[in-house]
Amino acid sequence: MTVTKMSWRPQYRSSKFRNVYGKVANRELCFDGIPITKNVHDNHFCAVNARFLAIVTESAGGGSFLVIPLEQTGRIEPNYPKVCGHQGNVLDIKWNPFIDNIIASCSEDTSVRIWEIPEGGLKRNMTEALLQLHGHSRRVGLVEWHPTTNNILFSAGYDYKVLIWNLDVGEPVKMIDCHTDVILCMSFNTDGSLLTTTCKDKKLRVIEPRSGRVLQEANCKNHRVNRVVFLGSTKRLLTTGVSRWNTRQIALWDQEDLSMPLIEEEIDGLSGLLFPFYDADTHMLYLAGKGDGNIRYYEISTEKPYLSYLMEFRSPAPQKGLGVMPKHGLDVSACEVFRFYKLVTLKGLIEPISMIVPRRSDSYQEDIYPMTPGTEPALTPDEWLGGINRDPVLMSLKEGYKRSSKVVFKAPIREKKSVVVNGIDLLENVPPRTENELLRMFFRQQDEIRRLKEELAQKDVRIRQLQLELKNLRNSPKNC
Repeated sequence: MTVTKMSWRPQYRSSKFRNVYGKVANRELCFDGIPITKNVHDNHFCAVNARFLAIVTESAGGGSFLVIPLEQTGRIEPNYPKVCGHQGNVLDIKWNPFIDNIIASCSEDTSVRIWEIPEGGLKRNMTEALLQLHGHSRRVGLVEWHPTTNNILFSAGYDYKVLIWNLDVGEPVKMIDCHTDVILCMSFNTDGSLLTTTCKDKKLRVIEPRSGRVLQEANCKNHRVNRVVFLGSTKRLLTTGVSRWNTRQIALWDQEDLSMPLIEEEIDGLSGLLFPFYDADTHMLYLAGKGDGNIRYYEISTEKPYLSYLMEFRSPAPQKGLGVMPKHGLDVSACEVFRFYKLVTLKGLIEPISMIVPRRSDSYQEDIYPMTPGTEPALTPDEWLGGINRDPVLMSLKEGYKRSSKVVFKAPIREKKSVVVNGIDLLENVPPRTENELLRMFFRQQDEIRRLKEELAQKDVRIRQLQLELKNLRNSPKNC
């Protein structure tokens, strides 16, 4: 006698993640009293790792962000120290995946800066960056660290260019110049050999980052793309965007053929941007809407129907952005598979939300915690720039995360000089195109004038000291 499966049973019912639920942290484990930025730029304004939480804040006269040790929950004092070296609003921040006290920021002041956060967090305002990276002629909207290589950073500016920085030398080493409008999003595949971007020119691109060559391009007229994410090593991409009827929509693509999406699915009629997050370990996709409080989650498979809806986390408080904890920072004893840090602007609140797989057993659940990318880089900058690709160095979460990375960031000693990439000097004088750019240029020149005045004053003091010493020598009686 043969047993046949009942056809009415939905395919996702066999999933071990069908009962995953979202658990909001108790109020005393949230971060309260934070003046979250009111900037309308479509970024998360939040970055988190196993030690620190960083949040872009509202500030006058330049851009700043807070860096708070994770154990320092509760109400944050109004005068809490900030990282405040930028002359314009901070638009994006990202932690180095291999060195947990190094963070990159980019700003409307056209610069990218690298900061080293002291052990235990900030005790006073930090204004001096480890590195200031100048190469863009307009504001910089996005920064992304390479997923497997140490000290390689990507930045995307409103000059429509993506610069690749080698932080070992503190210089841009490549420029990707294939976009015709503002770049909205960047995402890497697992080994960092491919970069995918969405752009305001309504095109989705798959790019070989070292050569800047566009391997695939989709002209998305019916599905206006906003965000894109590589789905691990499945050779699939997922985009979120807007349909021709102005409804929120997701689309799944084959990275080797962008002529047509594999599937398109409408989500709802709300207007806020959809942020996609993919967990390669569980093959789960999370969709969070900006301006609403919901997080939908799906399971991704390589066979049809490709996308299986699991459940939805609902909350009345709208989210401005979301930070995501790396895998090695999760609580494996609670079967936590993902953790968001939700920015609730109206309350000045950062709210951790844990996605939990309900299990009765207290033992380590190996089936939901496979080996995962750890904190050791697989490549040096020279190896990657030389054409080598390598998968991430994996680690087990079984013993809990106790190892600290052996990688140390050393800022290069730099001389002021021109920055030439592809035969173009990126630091040549570019005329300002808008009033904001004119103001930023003015403030940058004011800073330079102030620095030169201080240098001149120091030299004047030194000259006076030398004159006095000379006078003393002349007036002193000669030894017989």
